Amino acid sequence: MTHPIPKTLVTAMLAAFAITAQAADGPTVTVSGFGTAGVTMTDNDQAEFIRPNQASGAGEDARTGVDSIFGIQATAKMNDRISLTAQGLARRQQRGHWGAELAWAFAKFKATDKLDIRVGRMGLPVYMISDFRNVGYANTMLRPPAEVYRQVTADSFDGADLVYQDTFGETTVTAQFGVGRTTSKTPNNVNVVFKPLTALHIVAEHGPMSFRFGRADADFSIENNTTLNGLVATLRQVGLTQAANDIAAQDVRGSFTSLGYTLDYKNVLVQAEYAVRKTDTRTVHDTTSYYAMLGYRFGKVTPYYYYGNIKQDDPRTYAGLPTTGPLAPLTAGVNSVVKAALQSTNAVGVRWDFSKSAALKVQVDHVSPKDGPGAFVNVKPGFKGPVNVYAAGIDFVF
Repeated sequence: MTHPIPKTLVTAMLAAFAITAQAADGPTVTVSGFGTAGVTMTDNDQAEFIRPNQASGAGEDARTGVDSIFGIQATAKMNDRISLTAQGLARRQQRGHWGAELAWAFAKFKATDKLDIRVGRMGLPVYMISDFRNVGYANTMLRPPAEVYRQVTADSFDGADLVYQDTFGETTVTAQFGVGRTTSKTPNNVNVVFKPLTALHIVAEHGPMSFRFGRADADFSIENNTTLNGLVATLRQVGLTQAANDIAAQDVRGSFTSLGYTLDYKNVLVQAEYAVRKTDTRTVHDTTSYYAMLGYRFGKVTPYYYYGNIKQDDPRTYAGLPTTGPLAPLTAGVNSVVKAALQSTNAVGVRWDFSKSAALKVQVDHVSPKDGPGAFVNVKPGFKGPVNVYAAGIDFVF
């Protein structure tokens, strides 16, 4: 497969390369894994290109940490009804170094042939490729488009969910509803805590097409952000209470709604997502984002192109604050907070499935920041786009 596929097929794909062991009168244990060995660089030394939530990335010097990842997954089938699954990941983390994390750890109870109940830590189903966004081999592109996939940066949640699957004629429908909480760790020791959180994920597959709807709602708080906390406190001290309330991010409401579509018909591949984020704080911006990808398979070689974009739906400046005098620097601070990171990307790439369990990908992104540095980090004075990002990687499963 060279395109996003349902998580049931991803599980089967990993299982095809898994190691299985069964003790006498004990559970059946299946171990599988996946990874990407990648190298990334740009043509600009004034800023660094990252994946979401990385503290540092790649500039003109090639780096392996941006797109590389390794994962291993184990499932113990206790009986026909109960199984235990755990998945660990090793990758560049939020604090700027490599580390390991427990991505999944859940127990599954098969209530009926159509309904599964899971409890523990599961993938957060906010995107079309949520459960396998880290399994590069299961996706056409080298990485998920940042314009959409940096809008909600949490990968998993702790709680419980129901997964129901049924077939209606030639259409298979999978519905997932989860309740729980999660913490998204970001650079500089800032955390975003979502609790309570609800997530709904519905996929309809019909022949070569799939349609997907997702919705997540949560109360969230930004913790340990000393800059934001200081700005809010200062606004209150000088009597700008409304501005302070508008940018405060403690126990505020947010939602994320997305639509997705894929087509794998003969040699033609199409993939698209459209997403809308809304919150009750000006610090986490209202945005609309989308991307569309088109690929064509020539035997084992698949060239592809995608375009991604994001726009801010709420104002990029805060009206009514003083622009001159002693409070002007405070106004500048507020306006920097209420401005989302905007950019668009034109990307071309090629995938070569040189093995039944490995694929080589080469991708070039032409990233155009808008009214600021976009999603680039460690920006130096004078930085401006566009920036070309060059990357190559080998995706594998075992």
